[in-house]
Amino acid sequence: MRQRLVLLPGMDGTGNLFADFVEALPDEFETEIVRYPTDVFRSYLDLLPLVNSASQPSEPYVLVAESFSTPLAIQYAATCPPNLKGLVLCAGFTTSPVQGWRRILSSLLSPVLFRLPLPSFIVRLLLAGSTASPALVAAVKAAISSVQSVVLSARFRAVLGCDTRAELAQIAVPILYLQAMRDRLIPPSCLEAIQRVKPETVVSAIDGPHLLFQREPLQTADVVARFVHQTP
Repeated sequence: MRQRLVLLPGMDGTGNLFADFVEALPDEFETEIVRYPTDVFRSYLDLLPLVNSASQPSEPYVLVAESFSTPLAIQYAATCPPNLKGLVLCAGFTTSPVQGWRRILSSLLSPVLFRLPLPSFIVRLLLAGSTASPALVAAVKAAISSVQSVVLSARFRAVLGCDTRAELAQIAVPILYLQAMRDRLIPPSCLEAIQRVKPETVVSAIDGPHLLFQREPLQTADVVARFVHQTP
């Protein structure tokens, strides 16, 4: 029996960085990658129609969201769409991962920061881990540089301002959370916030950096596949 996944990408929004994860999935899985505009900012609410168009109401599917897209996935799942059978949140959050004065400072600095070229050491430090291959670092930089800086800055501010706890409470399908144990962007408090609303959330802790699908494609594919098979 075919299993269908709808994939929502990280902040770059290109979906290009899913390649290794998709390749690692068992043969019975088919995937639909939702890709966001690179030249114009769309809010989480504005992106909902893209998710809806990728989700065929006649076929059961599981929604898989990475980092930036997790609030979007929560908002969409809260509408109880037909044939949605499960939700996977990877390195996700339901409220801003940055709090207090850091949140204010990050918002003020974002227009400047995203205009600068992304150094390889920052990719390794914050996203891909110190042992990331040169090929992965280059792929991450290419994906991010393909998006206009004003779009990236606006997406970052959307992350800082998000709060989908009310929508999270309305979700009726099983939820799997993939926790990156060496994540330098998403603190454990983000998972705790989700568990306060949905204590039944299944958690899989994986020893990896923020970009789990990219650094651990085999392990994440196995965990997601088992979750899908166990979800009615």
